[in-house]
Amino acid sequence: MKWQLKGKRPDDWDKQKHMIRFIRKTTVIAELELRKILHDPTEILLRGVQPALWLLIFGQVFQRMHPINDSIPYIDFMTPGILAQSVLFISIFFGIAIIWERDLGLTQKFLVTPTPRTALVLGKALSAGLRSLPVMLIIYILAALLKVHLNLHPLAILTVALTVILGAVLFSTFSLIIACLVKTRERFMGIGQVLTMPLFFASNAIYPINIMPRWLQVLSHGNPLTFMINILRHNMLHSSIAVNDLPDTGLLFLISSFLVVIGGSLYKRVVT
Repeated sequence: MKWQLKGKRPDDWDKQKHMIRFIRKTTVIAELELRKILHDPTEILLRGVQPALWLLIFGQVFQRMHPINDSIPYIDFMTPGILAQSVLFISIFFGIAIIWERDLGLTQKFLVTPTPRTALVLGKALSAGLRSLPVMLIIYILAALLKVHLNLHPLAILTVALTVILGAVLFSTFSLIIACLVKTRERFMGIGQVLTMPLFFASNAIYPINIMPRWLQVLSHGNPLTFMINILRHNMLHSSIAVNDLPDTGLLFLISSFLVVIGGSLYKRVVT
């Protein structure tokens, strides 16, 4: 009856221990993935080239045109969308690393360990999110140089960073699921290229939803990238309209959790 006096049942302690082990194993996997960046730090600079081109060329050109959103300058409107695009591009091809690991025999070694499959998937997905943070810093620096009216409140920046990680978890896990299903680099690259552009252009990254055709508005409202951009735009810009982030954040979290569970169940298929 000791457990009754302490207010804890044995089942509760077992669940807590299981959760602690799950978190520890997840962070170990994420750390292993992040060490790859330390061996090749130039990857971060290369990742920052594409958003720089979008902001410095595309953004500057469209800044001179008639504004599509009268409330904020176009370069301001575009900056959160380019950050979301960068996270998408970093994450959507993350699954190809799973195929490379299979070819090197690393996946088989992971599978024979007692680490839960969902911890393997979540750890790798979190590393994709952490890889996106330096790109976020690059975009903030470029935006400041371009005189974007940024919201530099610490809480707003923290919210942006957490949203970047959550979005990267979602799209990298989606990428991993595709890799588990197609199993070859050639097919994966083809599917990844097909999916990236529709996700980007069917969002409110570079134009508002209200100027889209009706059918594209419907797609945009169901696009996870749009949920992510809504949160980023609200927290990155001083002149943004106040919105409630909870619905978009909740949807991103639910979709990410669902994909992590699916990815964990499919992870072993990459070697079969």
